[in-house]
Amino acid sequence: MQLASEAVAALQPAGFVGIWDTDVSAGRSVLDAGAAAMLAGNPGLAGQPLALETALGRIHPEDRDWVFGKIRRVRQTGGPVSLEFRVLSGRGDVRWILNRGFLGPDGSGTLHGRGAYLDVTDLYARPARTPDGAPLQAGDLEAAADHCIDAHAALDRYGDPYLQTVSGMLLLGIGRTLAQRQA
Repeated sequence: MQLASEAVAALQPAGFVGIWDTDVSAGRSVLDAGAAAMLAGNPGLAGQPLALETALGRIHPEDRDWVFGKIRRVRQTGGPVSLEFRVLSGRGDVRWILNRGFLGPDGSGTLHGRGAYLDVTDLYARPARTPDGAPLQAGDLEAAADHCIDAHAALDRYGDPYLQTVSGMLLLGIGRTLAQRQA
């Protein structure tokens, strides 16, 4: 376990929060100490099978419904998990979390999942810029948002989960940037 704890310590400056392990048939997830502290708000819950509502107890109220909906859907179908959402720290600070993982059948055919949480809050502190480094003009981002909303709706109708995730992440990024400009 020495090597594992050294790896976790080395990855923390890169935003590593912790890992999750989900037994889909039981409807429970086990978090490590880092994930339990950040997502559930209690490192003492590490290693215990937790219901979704407990495991993600610190999720931002505005993100709760859509995140839980996506997780419940992937628990039915299996496949990749890639969600970016907000959590509230014990002090009320907003942190952005990237959840990446995969749910698939284990040796007995039971759906099981594993993944990791990364704190990507630092990615949301940068001002919006064009590819050549110039500040975005006022109408450019709104136009991009309009086009992205149309693309996202079309991809939802098409039904490809990966493309829906990618377009959802793009919408989230555009919305975040618009909100920062208004703050």
